[in-house]
Amino acid sequence: MHHAAHLQVHDIHKRFGSFTALDGVSLDIAEGELVCLLGPSGCGKTTLLRCIAGLERQDSGSLHIGPRDISTLPPQARDYGILFQSYALFPNLSVQQNIAYGLAGANRDEARQRVAEMLELVGLAGSEKKFPGQLSGGQQQRVALARALAPSPSLLLLDEPMSALDARVREHLCTELRQLQKRLGITTLMVTHNQDEAMLMADRIAVINQGRVEQYGTPREIYESPATPFVAEFVGQGNWLPFQGRQDGHARVGELSLRLPEAAGGAEQGRLFCRPEAIAIDPQQGDDNRFRAQVREITFLGNRCRLSFELEQLPGHPLLAELDPALLPRLGGADIWVALPSRSLQVFA
Repeated sequence: MHHAAHLQVHDIHKRFGSFTALDGVSLDIAEGELVCLLGPSGCGKTTLLRCIAGLERQDSGSLHIGPRDISTLPPQARDYGILFQSYALFPNLSVQQNIAYGLAGANRDEARQRVAEMLELVGLAGSEKKFPGQLSGGQQQRVALARALAPSPSLLLLDEPMSALDARVREHLCTELRQLQKRLGITTLMVTHNQDEAMLMADRIAVINQGRVEQYGTPREIYESPATPFVAEFVGQGNWLPFQGRQDGHARVGELSLRLPEAAGGAEQGRLFCRPEAIAIDPQQGDDNRFRAQVREITFLGNRCRLSFELEQLPGHPLLAELDPALLPRLGGADIWVALPSRSLQVFA
């Protein structure tokens, strides 16, 4: 899947006064890949994007697009298109003029032809003469995308491009953008704090926290095998169980003894982590880590149900499970059996 790295970010450091925004970030992005930088606000993801764009200068480290070292080049020499959350269209220019803005040097007929192609591409054919104020937010964002793509850059940079749009438009535009990106085969780096957006769109996700990459992997790797407690907590829902002490493959959680997966790390104390959908409700009798539990709350979420429960031997520590609503009738009351399968437990020291 991964061809040669198209964008290489190597050991980037950036400080603002005494604040360290980027603390040694390295990433390589393959040609045609869509990578999301995901993290809470203030984690450094936008600073990294701005360094790649040449809008900020890193204190140390290097940036390459293909074989070219772009670390110190001015923005206009770096060969990328960029899209910000504020569409940043010129309100007094027509759609045609907005898109043609980046085509300096093309003659008028070429420019007009290219603008028409771009509008076709983003599904706004025939809107050349309109002004941004006559378009919806989603349409303005499409025009901004057309403008970013018009000069045929080899790299597309997206900074929270959907955050100003409402949820339905956003989801629709995400899907469209992803299909377009695949069709054009354009290497894309997108900043977002929205995990659903990252999961939906990315080939790989770099989870960033406090200026460092905590994990870089496919959406599935990040969800199923979080590398750090931060990643586990930031992406998806999860259950945490503090344990004190271990003995022949089991961990002590309060009064309980839980069997751990074969390859669990050797920490003597720490936390166990388990995804809600991994918890088995009404399990077979011989299943490992099978315990009595009390249902506290059931939340209906359409195609699934979320169950809040407490283990009988671990009162005051609510846990979440997710299950198919069709299984609800089988529960038959507040007292149930649950199992926390050992293979789905992760150990964090």
